[in-house]
Amino acid sequence: MGVTDVDFQNRIGIIGATSLVGASLLPLLTDAGWQVTAFSRRAMERLVDGVDWRIIRPHPLPKGEGAALLKDEGGIEWWVCVAPIWVLPNHFTLLEAQGARRVVVLSSTSRFTKDDSTDAEEQAVAQRLADAETQVREWAASRKVEYVILRPTLIYGLGQDKNLTEIARFICRFGFFPLFGQANGLRQPVHAVDVAKACLAAVRAPGAANREYNISGGEMLTYRNMVCRIFTALDRHPRLLSVPLWVFRLAVNVLRRLPRYRQWSVAMAERMNHDLVFDHGDATRDLDFLPRAFQLAPEDLPK
Repeated sequence: MGVTDVDFQNRIGIIGATSLVGASLLPLLTDAGWQVTAFSRRAMERLVDGVDWRIIRPHPLPKGEGAALLKDEGGIEWWVCVAPIWVLPNHFTLLEAQGARRVVVLSSTSRFTKDDSTDAEEQAVAQRLADAETQVREWAASRKVEYVILRPTLIYGLGQDKNLTEIARFICRFGFFPLFGQANGLRQPVHAVDVAKACLAAVRAPGAANREYNISGGEMLTYRNMVCRIFTALDRHPRLLSVPLWVFRLAVNVLRRLPRYRQWSVAMAERMNHDLVFDHGDATRDLDFLPRAFQLAPEDLPK
């Protein structure tokens, strides 16, 4: 039986489906009645009912192969990329072959908060994000494809993020957490499920075409208070140790030898006293984005 027009209109492709936001997005899509084709470089350990899985190579597909990947199954007009945004250009050929109409893609507010970092690697990440956003805009304009760029702040949730979960693991391992200065810089952690809901809303929101949104959490709190909340969620009394920057530098040099802390840097400590806040009013208006206050549930803690 061929694919009907209704089927075609309700099919959606997800790139980076095994990511944290991807895992949160898949059940939302299936519950909403979408026919989901999920693309990933590796197979999903736990399959989601109603999701058709495809392994995709990390490099661009040759012309003609993008259509062959879903031969005789009709095209896919709607796409969400929850892999790092710089991955998407490798799959432009696939989207073109499938007749993409709109693509929703995750970037990050790090493109603004790390562009003047004292760490060269962080500056490179910010530049990579900015360059990838430009590529998406230019490709979409040249192919008459609508795009929506979402920039989340500090994503957490499900015990799988690389932000607050790593702080929790540090606390569990060492029993304390180091802070630089007063650590009064403001933060707006956003839950992965709330980011996934924004992705879903952006797929067909009429006012979102060719727009970009900052996606921040529903509560603003200091870095110090954020860490205290993690202690409380772990059922531990907060033990915060204020240390000078030179101690952080020494500790980071040691910790970065461990794979789990490879991305830690002295610049992270410096930002503890910087406000990293973003207004999400446009997303509330166009996407009905109403993120939760910062609260770590048991399922958000390290497994």
